[in-house]
Amino acid sequence: MAMSGEAGALAPVMVFALVGALGVGAQWLAWRLRMPAIVLMLAAGLIVGPGLGLFDPARDIGPLMAPMVSIAVAVILFEGGLSLNLQSLRGAAEGVRRLVILGAPLGWLGSTLALHYAAGLDWATAAVFGGIMIVTGPTVIAPLLRQARLARRPAQLLQWEAIVNDPVGALAAVLAFEVVLVMAASETAGGAALSMARGIAVALALGLGAGWRLVRAFRAGHVPEFMKVPVLFAVLLGVFALSDTVLHESGLLTVTVMGLYMANADLPSYAELRRFKEHATVLLVSGVFILLAASMNPEALALLDWRAAAFVAVTILLVRPVTVLVSLLGTNVPWNERLLVALTGPRGVVLVAVAGLFGERLVALGFEDAARLTPLAFALVAATVVLHGFSLAPLGRALGLAQKGPPGVILVGGSAFSTALGEALQKLEVPVLVSDPNRMRLRSARAAGLRTFFGDILSEAAEDGIEVVSFGQVVALSDNDAYNTLVTTDLAPEFGRENVFQLRRTREEGARHALPATLGGRRIGGDLDHAGIAQRMAQGWGVRTTRLTADYPLEAWRADNPEAVPLAEMRPSGTLAFIARGEAPAGGEGSGLIAFGPPREPGGTPPRPSGD
Repeated sequence: MAMSGEAGALAPVMVFALVGALGVGAQWLAWRLRMPAIVLMLAAGLIVGPGLGLFDPARDIGPLMAPMVSIAVAVILFEGGLSLNLQSLRGAAEGVRRLVILGAPLGWLGSTLALHYAAGLDWATAAVFGGIMIVTGPTVIAPLLRQARLARRPAQLLQWEAIVNDPVGALAAVLAFEVVLVMAASETAGGAALSMARGIAVALALGLGAGWRLVRAFRAGHVPEFMKVPVLFAVLLGVFALSDTVLHESGLLTVTVMGLYMANADLPSYAELRRFKEHATVLLVSGVFILLAASMNPEALALLDWRAAAFVAVTILLVRPVTVLVSLLGTNVPWNERLLVALTGPRGVVLVAVAGLFGERLVALGFEDAARLTPLAFALVAATVVLHGFSLAPLGRALGLAQKGPPGVILVGGSAFSTALGEALQKLEVPVLVSDPNRMRLRSARAAGLRTFFGDILSEAAEDGIEVVSFGQVVALSDNDAYNTLVTTDLAPEFGRENVFQLRRTREEGARHALPATLGGRRIGGDLDHAGIAQRMAQGWGVRTTRLTADYPLEAWRADNPEAVPLAEMRPSGTLAFIARGEAPAGGEGSGLIAFGPPREPGGTPPRPSGD
C-alpha cells in the first residue's frame, strides 16, 4: 500500500481513492439492501478510521481537510438551492412557510436549550450548534421518502422544509458564531451588527448577481453547452471564496441564493445542470461523511456519555414535535400529516460537516466543550437516520399517508392495448394511471375504470397533479415513437433506467435509425411495434393474466400459447417485473403472468388456471 513520508500515513492519491471507493460503495450497498446510506457510510468511516487505524485525515491530508469540507458543503448547499423551484411549492407552500418562518427560530431555541441542559454545553457553543440543528437533511430525506412512498403533501412538506432550512440553519450558525467571535474579541455590539449586516448584504448581492449573470450568459449562448458545467463550478467557487472574505462562512448563504435564483430562471439547460449537480453531490456527500467519520478518534467517541443520549432523546421526542406542531397551528394541514412531520426529522451530512467546521473554530477560541460538537452531531445523525429509516413507512401507513401494496405503473398513451394492459395489471392489484394529451384516446381507459391523466406526462401540470412517488415504473405505448423515446429518456433519472419501457420503434434497425443506448427505455412487447399491436388487436388478440402453479408451470403455458408475447409477471414476492425484449419470464409457482396473445380457437382448451 502506498505510504507518504510519515510512518503509517497513506499517500494523498490513495486517500482520495479510498474515500471515493468507501463512500460510493456504501451508497450502492445501501441501495441494494434498501437501507439508509448514511448508516453504512458512518460505519465505513468509523471502521477504517478509529476502528482499524488505516486512515486518519489529520495525519494523511492535514491542512487540506478543512477547505475540502468547506467546498463540499458549499456545493451541496448550492445543489439544494438549485432544487428549490418555487412553483413546486404550491401544494405545501403554507406549511413550508410556517416551518421556516416559525419553525426555524423555534427549533433553534429548543435545540439550544436541549444542548445546554441535556448535553451540558456552554451557552455560546449551544447557540452555534442549535442553529445548525435546524437543518433536517435534504440528502437523507429524499431516499427515505422514496422508500416510504408517502402521500404528496406530507412528502412535499418534509422535502421542502429540508431544502429551505438547509441554508437557514447554516446562516443561523454563522450568525451565532459571529456573535461568539465578537464577544471573544470584546468588540462593540454596534460594530458586530454592522459587520454582520454588511456580510449578509454582500452575500445576497453576490449570489443574486452571479446567478443573474450566468443565466444571461447561458441564454444568450455566450457559453457553449460543453462549458456550462465547468463555468458554473468556477463561478460557484469564486463567489463562495469572495463572500467568505467579507463574512466568515457567509459563502454558504451566497451559493444557496445563487442556486435558488438559477432554479427559478426557466433555463433550457436547467435539467442537465441539476442532474450533474446531483451526481456531484452524491460523491461529495459520501466523501465528506467518510472523512468526518474517519476523523473520530477514541477520545472523541469517549465524549458520548449519558448526557449525549439524553440530548438525542430530548431532540427527537420533544424539540422536534413541539417545533412542528406549534408552527403548523392554524394551518389547513390535517392532523395526521402534522403528526407525521412532527415525528420525522432525520439529520444528515450538512449537520455533521458544519458542526465539524465550527467545532474546530470554537475550540481555537477557547471553548473547550466545542470538541463535543462533532461526536454529538454523529450521534444525532445516526439515531435519527436509523429511527426514521425503519419507522417512516410503518408510521405513514398507520396514519393513512403511505401507499399500500406494490408501486403503481404509468402507461403513457391511450389505446385499446394500454387499456387491456391496465385492466390486467389491476387484476393483480397494481395501481395504474393512463396518460395521454388527447382526451378521446382516454375514453376506453375511463370506461374500464382506470385512473387517467389528460395532458402531457412531462408537463408541470403532471408534476403537480400526479403523486409520482406512488408509481415505480413507466411504460410508453403511444403511436409516436419519438414521444415514447422522449418520455422514457426524461423520466429515466427519476424512476431508474431499469424501470422505464417503451414499444419497439418502427424504424430502429440499421445504423441510419439506431439511437444511442442512453436514449429511450427498455423494449417491451417483443418484436411488435405500435402498428403491429394495433393490427393484432383488430384480429382479436388480447392481454390475459395466467396464474402459474405446480400443476401448470411455465413450460405448460408456453406449449398452450406458442404465439403469445409475455409482457410482465407478478412474482410470488409481490414484485412486478416487466419483461424486456430478449428476456424471459422467471416463472415459478405462484407467479402471475401477463401476456399478449391471439384469441382462443372455438373448442380449444384454455389455460387451466387463469386470472380471466
